[in-house]
Amino acid sequence: MSATLVGVALQLVAIAFFVAMDTIVKLLTASFPVPQLMFTRFAVHVVLVAVLLRLFTGRLPWRSRAPGLQAVRSLCLCSANLLFSLALARVPLSDATAVNFASPLFTVAMAALWLGERVSARRWLGVVIGLLGVAVALRPPFLTGAEAPHWAILLPLGTALFYAVYQILTRRLARVDDPNTTILHTGIAAALATALAQPFVWQAPATGWGWTGLLVIGALGAIGHGFLVLAFARAPASLLAPMTYSQLIWAVLASFLVFGHAPDRFTWLGAAIITLGGVLVALPDRRKGAAPG
Repeated sequence: MSATLVGVALQLVAIAFFVAMDTIVKLLTASFPVPQLMFTRFAVHVVLVAVLLRLFTGRLPWRSRAPGLQAVRSLCLCSANLLFSLALARVPLSDATAVNFASPLFTVAMAALWLGERVSARRWLGVVIGLLGVAVALRPPFLTGAEAPHWAILLPLGTALFYAVYQILTRRLARVDDPNTTILHTGIAAALATALAQPFVWQAPATGWGWTGLLVIGALGAIGHGFLVLAFARAPASLLAPMTYSQLIWAVLASFLVFGHAPDRFTWLGAAIITLGGVLVALPDRRKGAAPG
């Protein structure tokens, strides 16, 4: 199996872990402040990754050749998670996920502008179509004829932008740092930043299940982002980004089974349009001079 296919497979596995984490986060927002969830999520990430790296590699590769970029990348992920978690406290998981699908489109554009990856006219068309789909998923009143949706539906757009920058920096850091170093640094700056809020928001879990939930979101996030870093070390960002669209399948299923939220026609229509844009982005470009068929 080629390195690119391995990268795609790793990306798909990472997405499954992220949906599981988002589902549990939405459940926990009823009991804990979002900043507390973010702190435990990233603190557990750092501790778990450090222990596993020490156990399996015998070392702790924390020295980075680009510590500033590592910190910015971690804070971008923190901001993306914070906005998405705030949205989950107010809107269905499937709706927030559909709007967040703008992230791969932003990633493709940034991969061209920042990383110099070649993006064809067809892929740019896919980006434009995908953004139109996001507009539909946002349910503007002039389109639906109904009351404007909850303002929190806009928060996943911020998530999409921050997460796109995070993915671009992941790809860029793959050129200068060992993947294990990047996996470790994923949670360090985020944990330090969110720790500042804990004296004002911390609520001790009343039950063992509360502690379990806090630990599980950290473990799922650590494992998922570990797979993500390994994926971006093996395949281009512009190819991996559209794989995110598989997230809607799991998000819709979790939203219905766990919360009883069935997506409406605008969520489905917006997601379909976004996915069409993603397909245009993901299709490989035909090489010049290649034989037909």
